[in-house]
Amino acid sequence: MENQVLVKEICPTTTQKWVKNGALLIDVREAAEVRELSYNVPNIINIPLSEFEERFQEIPKDKEVVMVCKSGVRSLRATGFLVNNGYENVVNMQHGIAKWVAKGFPVKGDTSSITGSESCCSSSGCC
Repeated sequence: MENQVLVKEICPTTTQKWVKNGALLIDVREAAEVRELSYNVPNIINIPLSEFEERFQEIPKDKEVVMVCKSGVRSLRATGFLVNNGYENVVNMQHGIAKWVAKGFPVKGDTSSITGSESCCSSSGCC
């Protein structure tokens, strides 16, 4: 347990700032989920969690990377994996696309599958 590394997490509002500064988003949702609803940002790659261990080398180590998914759980797993494999500039976005949509940030597709799930961090103040 002494070798455990804590994963840094940021909220969607901070993620939006990182994106504007050139950060790369890695969406670990499955392809069908991404086809239904996706983040509308310039620098994004979809590497489904089911393929992540085989494909994580596609993620550059020299860029700031924000891991994303629907709720922040799968991306947290992937972020931990990357940190344990030598990635230093990687963070997880808390609460996923559900909170991203609730904040009115840009997406492509149908938001009806996640509408109404905003109660995740309304009292935290960061978002």
